[in-house]
Amino acid sequence: MYLQHFGLNEMPFSLTPNTHFFLNIGSHHEALNLLLVGLENAAGFIKIVGEVGTGKTLLCRKLLNALDEHYVTAYIPNPKLTPAGMRIALAEELHIKVSRNEGQHSVLKKISARLIELAAEGKSVVLLIDEAQAMPEETIESIRLLTNLETETQKLIQIVLFGQPELDRLLDRSTLRQLKQRITFAYTLKPLTASSLDLYINHRLAASGYNGVELFGRAALKTLYKASEGIPRLVNILSHKALMVAYGKGDRTITPVHIKRAIEDTEGMKCPGGFSFNRIALLVASASAALVLYLVFYLGRELH
Repeated sequence: MYLQHFGLNEMPFSLTPNTHFFLNIGSHHEALNLLLVGLENAAGFIKIVGEVGTGKTLLCRKLLNALDEHYVTAYIPNPKLTPAGMRIALAEELHIKVSRNEGQHSVLKKISARLIELAAEGKSVVLLIDEAQAMPEETIESIRLLTNLETETQKLIQIVLFGQPELDRLLDRSTLRQLKQRITFAYTLKPLTASSLDLYINHRLAASGYNGVELFGRAALKTLYKASEGIPRLVNILSHKALMVAYGKGDRTITPVHIKRAIEDTEGMKCPGGFSFNRIALLVASASAALVLYLVFYLGRELH
């Protein structure tokens, strides 16, 4: 692959949510600060929404790493569970021994007892749910009921929901209005800006061990931004493929040509002008053919 060619220690544009690559600027900086402040103030429910590919899971992992020993965390990455399944998953995350056929009343009592025990130790329990838009409505209602567990002075559990915009539409249902009223902090992740794309690219390259001259030229970054619209996942996909193209050609810097080849190789991507590059090539070829036919016809008339 291209690692040795560019002097890299690891893949800089991997799609896995590796917090080593987290860049604390812009929208992600604001979201992380909101999460930390919200949890410190015992917010109850916090909601983070973002389009596909904007880095919600990476932010969730970063939050998990940022919380100190004061917090006990439970992480549910796939919440498409029944209410019973959600309670069992939470129990397992809190190291509570439960059997799969145990009655739900018993499971809830064990969860409550464990939360009271942790509160007595001065611990705050945080449940983080990724892909929250996938939860069935009855499961969402069941986690709302978990926040009813409290002492005279504090809530026993805080819940952070990470989801796509469909989560907002789900919570707009009248049947879920009680949960929506309990969301005290909310934030919508935004794509990278054109000015922050350079920082994003160079941060990932530096984190991967690159220390050479500027690898992505200004024109390449401009093409990359227009094609990806600042969506980190698309930036990663196109950047990875552009590096592969450059490596195949023996090139040491990334130009718009490399980005365009990456776009051509990515399903559903179009060039910044709105046409696919294959379409542009076809139009150019057609125009050239038409010009040749015109010249042949015109010159033929002149000769006669």
